[in-house]
Amino acid sequence: MENITPQLYALLVFMIVGSVVAIETRNLLSAVISVAAVGFALSVAFLFLGAPDIAITQLVVEVLVLIILIRGTILLDNTAVESHRDTLAVVTSLIFFGLLLGFGAMIFGGRGFPEFGEPVMRVSKVYVHTGLPATYCANIVTAVILDFRAYDTMGEASVLFTSILGAMALLRRDGKRKEEEVVAA
Repeated sequence: MENITPQLYALLVFMIVGSVVAIETRNLLSAVISVAAVGFALSVAFLFLGAPDIAITQLVVEVLVLIILIRGTILLDNTAVESHRDTLAVVTSLIFFGLLLGFGAMIFGGRGFPEFGEPVMRVSKVYVHTGLPATYCANIVTAVILDFRAYDTMGEASVLFTSILGAMALLRRDGKRKEEEVVAA
């Protein structure tokens, strides 16, 4: 637990607050936006932990889930979108979450950069020097993706494939219903 920095604690508190807002709010669209803010904060936390590949996967899945949830929310709860009071609450929460995440990224984003003149990629030196002897693969990119990071790559591909397949299944089902209604009429 010594590696957890104050930034990660701040992100953790932000995620807990966002989760409580998502659970306690009565407006479905506000709940979806709160869940999205928690997901985006989680991908920022993955960046702080030094896992940009997992952060990108989390971000892609978060965007897909957010699109599906907002579409479902708008279809289920049109009164929340049409009411001026509810729209103001949603817009205010979007602005608040956006400013908070943007501010956090500006403040803490540059802390991990190396000093001027230091090498940016330290891990890549290890991969370049030990890639051929360890994997017997002349292409270093293939060696890293399929040998050094094989389980990670397989997990990311599985998550992306599953989320895209789920999104297609959910979105296609509505489209088939509309086609069947047109044919029946």
